[in-house]
Amino acid sequence: MVEFFENGGSFMWPILGVLVIGLAFVGERLYHLIRAMKTKFEFAVAVAKEVEKSGFDAAMKTCEENEGPVANLCYNALEVADQGAEVAEKTVEQTAGIELSALEKNMTWIALCIATAPMLGFLGTIAGMIVAFGQIAAADNISPSIVAEGIGQALNTTAFGLVVAVILQFGQNVVMFIIDNMVVTLQKSTTVVLQSISNKK
Repeated sequence: MVEFFENGGSFMWPILGVLVIGLAFVGERLYHLIRAMKTKFEFAVAVAKEVEKSGFDAAMKTCEENEGPVANLCYNALEVADQGAEVAEKTVEQTAGIELSALEKNMTWIALCIATAPMLGFLGTIAGMIVAFGQIAAADNISPSIVAEGIGQALNTTAFGLVVAVILQFGQNVVMFIIDNMVVTLQKSTTVVLQSISNKK
């Protein structure tokens, strides 16, 4: 592996840098999403039951004691519940938009890393071919041993760039899968909480 990296030339380092940066953003998103999943749809159902049983204030206190988009959504809806279900619904829509933006934060940077890695690999390929043709011109001889170094460098950087892109693409897909599931959870939670507010009024 070390030999493969060394044979790739100087372009291997920026590609490695892109991998490290991309994985850092993927890790940050996973950490944030795992924390956000502390409250799920079951929490919204419990809050709805508490609204019917103990009222808005008790349910709001429960939301304050918990973290995550679902808890925030429930709290903001209950905060204006005394103004009616329509006002609560508008508040929930605004909250949901904010929470979704928070979930998708830094995703553009991951996408940038995915696009940059193979481009750097291809640039390394061009640099390797330039080296190969330069050696041929200097030696005035088309010998396989002369050409091999430059072409080997070209192939290594291309391969490494594509491998990095595949790794980061997998990480991005995992993050997007979790976000999509959380969006469904938020939608279901919204329905339950708003229904409890309507029933209470």
